[in-house]
Amino acid sequence: MTSPWTIGIIGGSGLYAIEGLEDAQWIAVASPWGEPSDQLLCGRIGDVRVRFLPRHGRGHPIAPHQLNSRANIDALKRAGCTDILAISAVGSLREQIEPGRFAIVEQFIDRTHGRDSSFFGNGLVAHVSMADPVCPRLSEMAGAAIKAAKGRMAKGATYLAINGPQFSTRAESRLYREWGADLIGMTAMPEARLAREAELPYALIGMVTDYDCWRDGETVDVAHVVAQMQANSQLARDAVVRFIKALPVKRAPSPIDTALDDAVITAPDQHDPALLAKLDAVAGRLLKE
Repeated sequence: MTSPWTIGIIGGSGLYAIEGLEDAQWIAVASPWGEPSDQLLCGRIGDVRVRFLPRHGRGHPIAPHQLNSRANIDALKRAGCTDILAISAVGSLREQIEPGRFAIVEQFIDRTHGRDSSFFGNGLVAHVSMADPVCPRLSEMAGAAIKAAKGRMAKGATYLAINGPQFSTRAESRLYREWGADLIGMTAMPEARLAREAELPYALIGMVTDYDCWRDGETVDVAHVVAQMQANSQLARDAVVRFIKALPVKRAPSPIDTALDDAVITAPDQHDPALLAKLDAVAGRLLKE
């Protein structure tokens, strides 16, 4: 059974001005998981509904380790999103993935800590599979959009998420290379985990801003990162529009749409009513059955 597309875009300040976004308006979406980073910029491009969330809030007031990713993903789900395309600035851990290149993320290594990484817990325990953490269909279409926008691209990248807000040490950067990581960032986890729990197919485009600090003499500073982000932003906006315009007219179902079917382990008579109420958007499909 096919359905319409509603695309959630999670990104930074360079993406606010999405060309061709019709009926655009900022709308506040309340979440039982706390305050999302910002209101959602809602509109449409053709027949595709678009919901844009500034990950750090407009003006970047929220630090990466203090993002309320549960509220962000819940708000996008409540706004009717069927899929999420995330865009994030990243450092490179590979010589061939140079600043200015875009990378399609395929895998994650999570080194974050102290972040709320699940919607589930005591009273309703669920274990979703994260073996393949991104949606291959969305990732393929995102790569095609970057190519169409004439961007330099790397595919199949492994993203290592650090807690931040500090950049990594030189020893850490070199260790992460040995682990097989290609990119480094601070925001994609637990964002990707929570998207899977919310049964939202998720793809991530990494905008490479720097080489991290694994190279001799290389350091990372905010001014350099921001300058490269600004240089990347026009192409990123172009790629997002091309991605949306190239979507099939109807959205065919994805296996991720039913990721919770075999994930919940708690017996029904042990469900916590308060937690169930908070999960009305994330797991509403199951709760109604």
